[in-house]
Amino acid sequence: MSTTMAVSEEVKEELKSFGSKGETYDDILRKIIEVAKERQLEVLLMDESNTDSMNNALKRAKSKWQK
Repeated sequence: MSTTMAVSEEVKEELKSFGSKGETYDDILRKIIEVAKERQLEVLLMDESNTDSMNNALKRAKSKWQK
């Protein structure tokens, strides 16, 4: 099953630049989506906002176990 999407000529040309000869827009978009998913996972895994440095973690562990 296929559908039609309206995009500007500028976006259409940009999409072409991501593809190779013989690839359909569907192929190109699938590649872009796959890369975006990988990047999203990388950002999630590399997020350090809720992490502590190794030194601080070691200090806390030592103080907890040396009581």
